[in-house]
Amino acid sequence: MLKPVPNTTEQWIELIANRELPAITSTAKMLDKFSNDDKSSLPKLSKAILHDQALSSCLLKVANNAQHMGVSKVTTVSRATVVLGIQTVKNICLTAKLVDSLLASNTLDYRVYGKLTKLMANSFFAAMLAKMMVPNYSDETQEEVYLAALLYGIGETAFWSAGGRVADQLVSTADIDAPGFKEYCEQEIGANFNSLSRGLAHTWNLSDLLIKALDQPENRTDEVKIVFFADKLSTIIAQPGESEKEYTQLLGKIAKIMKIPVPKLKARITQTREKSAKLLNSYGADILINLIKPLPLTSDFNKNLCGSSVKKMSKEKILLTAFMNLTNLMKSSRDINEYLQITLVDMINTFKFDRCSFLMLSDNKTHVKSRFVFNKYALNDAAKISIDIHQSDNAIARVFDSKLPALISDYHHRQWRDSMTKELTEFIQEGSIAIIPVKIDEKVIGIICAQHFANQVHVESDNLTKKIISSDDFQQLCSLIDHLNLCLTMMMLR
Repeated sequence: MLKPVPNTTEQWIELIANRELPAITSTAKMLDKFSNDDKSSLPKLSKAILHDQALSSCLLKVANNAQHMGVSKVTTVSRATVVLGIQTVKNICLTAKLVDSLLASNTLDYRVYGKLTKLMANSFFAAMLAKMMVPNYSDETQEEVYLAALLYGIGETAFWSAGGRVADQLVSTADIDAPGFKEYCEQEIGANFNSLSRGLAHTWNLSDLLIKALDQPENRTDEVKIVFFADKLSTIIAQPGESEKEYTQLLGKIAKIMKIPVPKLKARITQTREKSAKLLNSYGADILINLIKPLPLTSDFNKNLCGSSVKKMSKEKILLTAFMNLTNLMKSSRDINEYLQITLVDMINTFKFDRCSFLMLSDNKTHVKSRFVFNKYALNDAAKISIDIHQSDNAIARVFDSKLPALISDYHHRQWRDSMTKELTEFIQEGSIAIIPVKIDEKVIGIICAQHFANQVHVESDNLTKKIISSDDFQQLCSLIDHLNLCLTMMMLR
């Protein structure tokens, strides 16, 4: 049975931790078994790491990174744990698993993947900056602030890795770089990213420092402030859209905690950027290196300021992307199912339909039945649809016979009264529907249905009006399906 779309923080935490990123959860639980101050744990931890060949290899690469080592080359996991210490090794293992798990999917929408990699680069740089800010603290504290800063934004990062079609829909309908995009996403998914980070930190039993940094950090100890400041600084460096004054004030606060002048702080930030690049290479995350930017100049600020609200992409731009998606698919796929699914999802993203479905013709040509059904979130809908087109002259049968699309805004209208069956009226649900034939070389193989339901309303002045499919939307929709039909025909003729 298809799982419902998460709409609370708790549901998203369950999805991310246990279903989408179980490798991180498993690794976190494994590492939690070994006490940071118990030397007897070292051989047990070494043995546990040896069971994961990729983790062992990564640990040795990072251990031999110039920033860690002033001794001879480390060739064994046991030697690495002794030289580095148990907490450093645990941090390396968790970092490696985060990088591997979050970047593992090659099926993400390119815009989602771009957002994910930027967030990962920011988090890694924040971790390195936080560690740089506490040079006179104990090794244990340095590792603790590193991990807390690394995971400070894990809720948002994990969402883009695990959000599926919900994430695809968000980047398809709004300007991903606009101020307010984060808040827009939180509103749409029904969860706060900060709360997601806190929930995942509890699930993975991570340090109290991270929990405190996620809750009023500027009113707490210097260590907690550093985690918060490091995350904020890495974000501003990546996208200096806020005022230069805020950036300057942030540098001043950090310099005050470190007891050094701001010019010296800037030099250390530059050095930390160089160290971050080398370390990312050891983790096999070269894709993140160029995303860690140098310190911004005055000219870099105010470039992206465009108000506090997110900019929605125009329908025309989204529709153009839908046409391009089908055209580009012809270069890589001969799977008709892939063409149909991408079209249905793009229809929902473009026109905000409540449901889109492809009903295929049965072998005996007496029924149409659901092959793909997507809800308003562009997620699979469990609805099972079967409509007879043989024993009655209904609207769908007419579309098959005429090979022409039909728009039904009100099936009670006399134009449609005689072509409605019980099955069809239950399918339409008192709403409006567009029925468009899918053809390969003029042979109809099924129909695509786009629907608005009757219980979906919008406000015009003081009146509630049933949501209908406009004639302009219908024409644009038909053009998209015509393009689909052309792509399917060309694909089959290749």
